[in-house]
Order: sequence, then C-alpha cells, then structure tokens
Amino acid sequence: MLKRWIKRFLGLLLLGGLAGGLLYSFLPKPVLVDLSPVTRGPLKVTVDEDGRTRIRDRYVVSAPLSGKLGRIRLKPGAKVKSGDVLTTIEPSDPALLDPRAVAQAEARVKGARSAVERASSALEAARLALDHAESEYARAVELFRKKAISPTDYELKVMQQRTQVEEFRSARHSKEISEYELEQAEAALLRTNPRAASDMPDGEFLFTLRVPPATVAGGELHVLRVMQESEAVVAPGQNLLELGDPSDLEVEVDVLSADAVKIQPGARVSLEQWGGDGPLEGQVRLVEPSGFLKISALGVEEQRVNVIVDFPDRTQVPRTLGDQFRVEAKISVWEGDDVLQVPMSALFRRGDSWAVYRVTDGRAVETVVQIGHQNGRFAEVLDGLSQGDTVIIHPGDQVSDGRLVQPRI
Repeated sequence: MLKRWIKRFLGLLLLGGLAGGLLYSFLPKPVLVDLSPVTRGPLKVTVDEDGRTRIRDRYVVSAPLSGKLGRIRLKPGAKVKSGDVLTTIEPSDPALLDPRAVAQAEARVKGARSAVERASSALEAARLALDHAESEYARAVELFRKKAISPTDYELKVMQQRTQVEEFRSARHSKEISEYELEQAEAALLRTNPRAASDMPDGEFLFTLRVPPATVAGGELHVLRVMQESEAVVAPGQNLLELGDPSDLEVEVDVLSADAVKIQPGARVSLEQWGGDGPLEGQVRLVEPSGFLKISALGVEEQRVNVIVDFPDRTQVPRTLGDQFRVEAKISVWEGDDVLQVPMSALFRRGDSWAVYRVTDGRAVETVVQIGHQNGRFAEVLDGLSQGDTVIIHPGDQVSDGRLVQPRI
C-alpha cells in the first residue's frame, strides 16, 4: 500500500515538473542589451577634415631674360640670405641685337615701375588699416578691462589686429619684391641694349641672379624646390626655383560648404595626426568666400571651401613640420561645459522625432526625446531624459516597448 502511494507521488511530481518546464519555456525571456547612463559634462561639436600645411609667402624666382642658364647648385632645404648668388644667365647673342627684344625689355621696365607704384599704394592702404586695427584693439583692451564687451568681441578685435599686422607685412614684402623685379628688369634692359654691350669687358657679359633683398623680414629663407637644375637655354619668365620661410606656416583645410557656413574666424582648431606627440593648437584666420567642385573617392561631386588656419604661437610650431605636410584638423563650431547628453548609438527615428529605449524596472520604455547639438558620438538632450536615466545602446529588433531586458555582462 505504501509503495503504491510512493509511486503515485513520484508520478505526480514528475508530471508537475514537466508541466512547469513546459510553462517556463513559453514565458518571455529578458533580452540581453548594452546599457549606458545619461550624463552631464562638456560637449564639443567639431568639423573634422584632412588639411595640408603650406608656407604663407612663397617666392618663385624666374629668368628675367632669355639666355644660357648656369647650373643651379643649391639643393632643396639649403639656407640662403638676401643678396646670395643663385645662378647666372648668359644672354643669347641674337637677343642682344634684336630691336624687338630691346623694346620688350623697355616695356618690362615700365610694367615693373607700375607694379612698384601699385605695391606702394597697397602698402599705404595696409598701413592705414593697421592703424585703425591698432586703435580698435586698444579701445577693446580698455573696454574688456572694464568688462564692457564680451570675451568673444574682444577675441575678434585681437584677431583683426593680428590679421592686419600680417597683411601689412605681406604688403611690405610685395613692395620689396616689386622693387627687386624693377631692378631685374632694368638690369635686363642694360644687358640687352646693344650700346651697353660695347662697354662690357669680354667674358663678363653675364647676368647674376640673386636672392631678393629682405624677402622675409625676421625669417630665414630656404630653397623649397629647384625647377631647372642643369644648364639649359631658358626663356624670359621661366621658373627656376622657389624660396620660402619654413617656419612661416599655415594650414589649408577644405571642408564641405554646408560645414563652412558654421565656421567663424577665430574658431579654435586642434591639429592631430601630424606625426608628433600631442595635438597642435590653431585658429581659423579665414573662410574663403568662394568654393570649388571636388570629386570624392566614391565619385560624388562635392562643393568644398578652403579654411585657412594660423598658428597663434609660431614659436611652438615644430621645426620638423614642413610644407605640404598632412594633418587632421578638428575645427570647433560649438562648445558646452555642462550639457545633458546621450550616446548617439542609443537614438533611433520614430516618425519625425528621435526616441530612445529607457530602462525602468527591468523593462524597455520607448521615450521620445528632443536633441540639440551632436558630434557623431554624443547628442545634447533638450527634453525627454534626466541625468541618471539608463538607456539601451544599439537596440536590436528584439527590443520593443515594455519588453523585459537584462544587462549584458
């Protein structure tokens, strides 16, 4: 009798276990998900593009007259100074007796004189603009000391003053170059004039090409490229070599036109992946007013705009950084110090709005949110979430409103 009841009890227990297991198998199981908290902190929105360094002022030395060019023994990287001999040109004999060559040389002298006058006018205009910028800067310093203007307006005046200083330097250099070109043109006329040829000693009828005087004030000139190294017969205006100051660098970054409208002069720039330790600090000097068409690697037509970035402290520019070096530029267009933010991977579209899955009591709750600025990794939350909320990142198809979820370990 007892054995019969034991068998019945064990049978009922087995049957109950099978029924419980079957029932458990039909119950919904929690979905394993990745979670992330909604936090407050700094948020920066940047435009990230590749850029190239370039020397601000480049000087191309060309042949002032036709003739036989002597071999240029300078190599790229060689240091030169004002007045150094670059090469010599022996004028071709037919040019000495050709009246047309004489007339052309005289016309070049007149053109060079006009260029000197034009450069003088540009220098005077740059000087007046610099005086105005200096007065505006002095006024801004006094107002900023009295806290009568915002830091942004003060930084803009500082940037305008620095820009005018550089423009004045450029105008001054342009005038010096035009004066040197006038000397070259007058020398070419002297050597081309048949009457001057009779006064020249034999074997000394050579035109010496020298480094322009005071090409870069306070800088060092180096040879960047040599276009014609070997002896050859050259024509007037043929490029021979290129000079520049490697320490006078700026960065050219081409961005999409849709991004260019967000960038303001004076914006901070972080230059990374240039080959050294740590990023370099830059500042936007100019957003060029004209764009250009560029074909991307995928064959897509894009309207691009050049953004010119300066180094605020040129003494911090590494000497190993040279002309046409690649950098990655991160141009700041918006910054916030205390921003409620959520990972972009937690957001998905729900109609015309953005939404997230917020985790409450172990369940996913679909929540519509309003977002503001975004930088590709995080988005500013304007409404819908609070600090400390937990959201699901990379929600899959199994996640739905009200579904049980479990953090993935």
